[in-house]
Amino acid sequence: MRRQDREITDSRGIEEILLQCKTCHVAMIDGDTPYLVPLSFGYKLLDGGALELYFHSALVGRKLDALRQNSRACFEVSYEGEAINPENPCNSGYYYASVIGFGDAVFIEDAAEKCEALSLIVRHQTAKSNAFTAEQAETVCVFKIVSTDFAGKKKPHSAGN
Repeated sequence: MRRQDREITDSRGIEEILLQCKTCHVAMIDGDTPYLVPLSFGYKLLDGGALELYFHSALVGRKLDALRQNSRACFEVSYEGEAINPENPCNSGYYYASVIGFGDAVFIEDAAEKCEALSLIVRHQTAKSNAFTAEQAETVCVFKIVSTDFAGKKKPHSAGN
C-alpha cells in the first residue's frame, strides 16, 4: 500500500468499515474477461486474522459459472464521507474508508451452514435476526470468499486535506 499512513490492519478498524458498508463488489475472471458484480453481504472476522464474506444468489448465473471455473476473487467495500476542497478540482477528493482483499470462493452445500450464512447476511443488511430453514436454504446458492489477504484504508476527516 502506497499510503501506509492510511492503512488499517487491526480487526477492530476493519470491522468498523465493514459495518458501514452494505454492498461488496466482487471481481472474478469469466474466461479471459474480468467480471465485477455488486452484492449484498454478511461477514465473519475469525480469530487468526481471516475474513469470511458471505453472499447469496440465484442457483444459476454468470458469476456462479465464473467462480466454479476459477475460484479466485477480489473484493472491495467502501464508503465516502464529505468532499474535500470541492471548489478546486485539481486538489479535491473525499474522506473515505475501504477494505480490499483477495481470496477464494467456496460454495456452501451444507444446509446448516447455508442457514447460518443467510442469517449473517440478513443481520448485516438489516440489523435483524432471522432464522432460516433448510427448505429456504435449498432455494438459493450461498458462497463465501475466504481471505487472509486484505487491508483497510481510510482517510478520516481528522487527517486534513
